[in-house]
Amino acid sequence: MLTINRLDLADARILIEGAAEKAREIGVPMCIAIVDESGNLIAFERMDGGKITSVTIAQDKAFTAAAAKKATHDYNKANVPGSLAFGIHTEVGGRLSSVGGGLPVIVDGEVVGGIGLSSGTPQQDMDCAQAGIDHFETKRS
Repeated sequence: MLTINRLDLADARILIEGAAEKAREIGVPMCIAIVDESGNLIAFERMDGGKITSVTIAQDKAFTAAAAKKATHDYNKANVPGSLAFGIHTEVGGRLSSVGGGLPVIVDGEVVGGIGLSSGTPQQDMDCAQAGIDHFETKRS
């Protein structure tokens, strides 16, 4: 029997709150997705002005970060022609994202979920995702 730790809805709202605050600060309306440890959606927010295409992209970034237990930008470094991992973004029905903006949420060394953002540049998405995690960690302390 396994005991699984995962984010709950209250945690997801805290992550979204922190990410959205950073998005407002930089002036980029974002799509923000929070998933549990297995990549299933817990909460989603499309800020007013968030891109339509980013609805799916944010969810796929969060899925990748949680299910693969690594940041999406780490896949970006490996997903280049000539690399043994090139084409990994086509796996899992095309859901694996190699674009920056997806981060695993880690508590006590264990991946308990993921956060994915989309609508800005990859760096803006990454910064807002990290802001969500930083806010979550502050609230947990």
